[in-house]
Amino acid sequence: MTRWEFVLPLDRRTDVPLVRQIAHAIADDIRRGRLRRGDPLPGSRTLAQSLGVQRLTVVAAYDELVAEGWVVTRRARGTFVSSELPDPEPRRVARMRAAASGMPPRAAFDVHAAPAPELPYDVPRGTLLFAPSRPDVRLVPRDLIGRAYRRAIKRGGGALLSYAAPNGHPRLRRALASMLASTRALPATADNVCVTRGSQMAIALLARALTGPGDVVAVERLGYRPAWEAFRLAGATVVGVPVDADGMRIDALARVVERHRVRAVYVTPHHQFPTTVTLSAGRRLELLELARAHRIAIVEDDYDHEFHYDGRPVLPLASEDVHGNVVYVGTLSKVLAPALRMGYVVAPAEIVEHIAAFRSHIDTQGDSVLEYAVAELIEDGEIQRHVRRMRREYRARRDTLVSELTRQLGDHVEFELPAGGIALWVKARKGIDVDAWSRAALKAGAVIVTASAFAIDQRPRPFVRLGFASLNARELAEGVRRLRAALPFR
Repeated sequence: MTRWEFVLPLDRRTDVPLVRQIAHAIADDIRRGRLRRGDPLPGSRTLAQSLGVQRLTVVAAYDELVAEGWVVTRRARGTFVSSELPDPEPRRVARMRAAASGMPPRAAFDVHAAPAPELPYDVPRGTLLFAPSRPDVRLVPRDLIGRAYRRAIKRGGGALLSYAAPNGHPRLRRALASMLASTRALPATADNVCVTRGSQMAIALLARALTGPGDVVAVERLGYRPAWEAFRLAGATVVGVPVDADGMRIDALARVVERHRVRAVYVTPHHQFPTTVTLSAGRRLELLELARAHRIAIVEDDYDHEFHYDGRPVLPLASEDVHGNVVYVGTLSKVLAPALRMGYVVAPAEIVEHIAAFRSHIDTQGDSVLEYAVAELIEDGEIQRHVRRMRREYRARRDTLVSELTRQLGDHVEFELPAGGIALWVKARKGIDVDAWSRAALKAGAVIVTASAFAIDQRPRPFVRLGFASLNARELAEGVRRLRAALPFR
């Protein structure tokens, strides 16, 4: 409290002495919760200067508050709100004051209903989380990023600390376009790239730019709920399409298109979330043709492209799109760290201009200093080297989880080995209630996420998504041991 200018309302036009005004204002701030028990008050000289009054006026006001029991003075330390507050008012008034203490708990006007917030998993200390899509932040090259950030501030000067374009720093857009052309066969230039604060912002901006009330967005029936909510918040209706071993069923999507005015399709074709399957080559061509024929936007979320271990990674749908139907969403948050919030959209320049315009009204711009720093790390090859290290580590972790599941739970679960990604899609064998297993596992010190969390109908299914990226080999082995101990059926 003493580090900021402390503001109190004073009225010099009234006959009430300033001493009483100051004392009453502070006492009222204590009653309504602005000042709380034990809070320090500004020094008398500091507050006097802030209010434009004599220091003796503040001293007299503090003396009055001490006498009334609102504050206490501590020698050589200062003045503090008392831990034992007086109640000089009638009980009814005191109750009203207590009810009004702090900010009101509810607004006095109507607000629109909001979806349940997507919060970080509540993981008690010592509990192991098989996070569905979380990287291991312990692997982040913090020193490398820190040095690049400091260099960016030094070299970029005031330009990086001022307002900038809402589509991102041009150096990072150029670096991303070069990376995507090399690794994903996307013929993009800087004009086709918009940098966002994570892929979720990218999806939210696209939802606003592509859809509105009355539109339908087709999504994978088991999929990524935060993306669905972004489209719903834009006014669109979300319709689920089934997924099998070859990815989204395009025949089922075609039937949805016949019945509804489908404006967009949201897909995760490389490693489908949450099942990890890859959209087959035949279905990729069918999806592109269906989108072309009906002028449908395809929002391709390639959330973990960097993490492919066996064989060659499948190129994005966007690399085969010659008609301009595909909008590609990527992220560096899993390569670097979620807290750095680094996502991007790759699309025809017209779409990039649209989402940048939407972004300018809600967020203005990204972090120019961080974007400049990351661009330098890409240009110098540091990000590429870090990705290779992470890929080797995550592959080893995948193999560890596969080995431990086979050894400890082989009689109770089954799964296909994914060629990439950061999780396994595990099926519990007959007789195991996965939701009961999840509850028991939490008590045993392990957190798993079941299929109902990814289902558009929230109906239980005998699957769990076991993320392996955020746990090391020792933690994975111990986590599986805890899962085995928590099995509700033996």
